[in-house]
Amino acid sequence: MRGNKPLSQRLYPLSRCVAAAALCIGIAACSPRLDTRGYQFDPDTLSQIVPGTHTRDDVTEILGSPSSTALLDSEVWYYIGNQTETFAFFEPKVTERQVVTINFDSNGVVSTIDAFGLERSRKFDFVERETPTTGSQITLLDQLLGNLGRFNKQGKTGR
Repeated sequence: MRGNKPLSQRLYPLSRCVAAAALCIGIAACSPRLDTRGYQFDPDTLSQIVPGTHTRDDVTEILGSPSSTALLDSEVWYYIGNQTETFAFFEPKVTERQVVTINFDSNGVVSTIDAFGLERSRKFDFVERETPTTGSQITLLDQLLGNLGRFNKQGKTGR
C-alpha cells in the first residue's frame, strides 16, 4: 500500500529530479556568451585593395566606412572587430581582435595596409578625472520651492 511508506521515502525520487534539474540549469547558465562587434573581416575582400591603385572612395566601396580615423591625421583609417566571451556575471574577456589600418597618401591613394590581431594590442588606462562645472546642483525640492511666488500676475485685471 502506498500510504504506508514514510513521507521521506515518497519524496526521495522527486528531490533527486529537482536536484538534477537545478544542476543542469546551473551548468547551462555558466556557459560562455560570445559577442562579436565591429568589422567582420573577409581575407578575400581585403586582398582586393591594392596599395598605389585604390583611392578612399574605392576603399569605402569595398570595405564600407571605417570604424575610426586617426585623430590628428585623417590619412589613416581603422577597421576594428572584437569578439568577447562572458562567463555568467564576470567581466567580458576579449578573445579575438582584428584591426586593419589603411594609410593614404596626400592624394587620397592607398599607400600601405596593415592587419594585426590581439597579439599587438596594448592595454591603457582611461583618465577618470571629472571636469568641474560652475553652478550648483538643484534638487527636486529646490526646484519646487524656488518657483513659489514666481507666477506671472500681468495677465490679471482685478481692479
